[in-house]
Amino acid sequence: MSTDGGRFTEQAMNDVMLHLARDLDVDAGDAKLLHMANNATFALPSAGLTIRIIRSRTLLDRVYKVVELGGYFGQVDAPTIRLADGVVQPLAVDGALASVWQWVPPTSPAPDASDLGDTLRRFHSLALPAFPLPVWDPIGDARKRISDAEALADADRDYLLAWCDRLQPRLEAFAASQPASLVHGDAHQGNLLRDRSGRILLCDFDATCTGPWQVDLVPAPANEARFGASGAHEQLSKAYGYDITTDPAWPLLQEARELKMVAGGVPMLASTPGAADEFRLRLDSVRGKDYTVRWTAFSDLTSR
Repeated sequence: MSTDGGRFTEQAMNDVMLHLARDLDVDAGDAKLLHMANNATFALPSAGLTIRIIRSRTLLDRVYKVVELGGYFGQVDAPTIRLADGVVQPLAVDGALASVWQWVPPTSPAPDASDLGDTLRRFHSLALPAFPLPVWDPIGDARKRISDAEALADADRDYLLAWCDRLQPRLEAFAASQPASLVHGDAHQGNLLRDRSGRILLCDFDATCTGPWQVDLVPAPANEARFGASGAHEQLSKAYGYDITTDPAWPLLQEARELKMVAGGVPMLASTPGAADEFRLRLDSVRGKDYTVRWTAFSDLTSR
């Protein structure tokens, strides 16, 4: 079985999941696809497992990183999900790479922004692990997305790359002025789970790195500025004990976040209906410094 011909389709990922379940000798009869993005994430409730399969040949290092992090988080009792017990990881099937985690059944109430603030405060207090982690590099990430864009107009590419050039030295100077800590890298309520005991757990460590802790507090207020007020920023700030918008670095960090939100749509321009229009709206509103324009999440475009 090979995933190459199917380009990591849902069917190909389901086949990999079933193969892994057989190798682990667990029941996959009630398996359910939870997410289909950079990873195909399957819940196997009867087996008490969650399987995450990376959908890229170029991001395999992420799987090794999250497995190493998972082991560390278990050792220090971090507020995170746990790797499956007794499984040597990562697991490989015909070139596909996967990690296996303990299944956390959905438990009400769903975590909110206050839970995120409290959990991030505890996450940021953890000591850095002994093994190396990637360093926070928002400009490098943006450049990769910009380079992966056949449908990007030359003028827009030039503008985005010039934006990267302007921001990079300022962001590097800011990071150098701050103590390095664990940065989750994708801190939002969707990456929180509540277990049966009521404990809130972080998940999805693909973007976890070392860098300024402030980075994880930026998405909530930056998103509200572009998508509309939700109250999440106020809840997050109160629970964490710090309002990032009062930080002297806030304008710089907000701009870095907006670069990420604009560049994030670049690889989707030719393949996702509505992405080109949304990208144009975002870029024009940034260039015009117009905060009255409301953006739409790229993920919402794919569900229409």
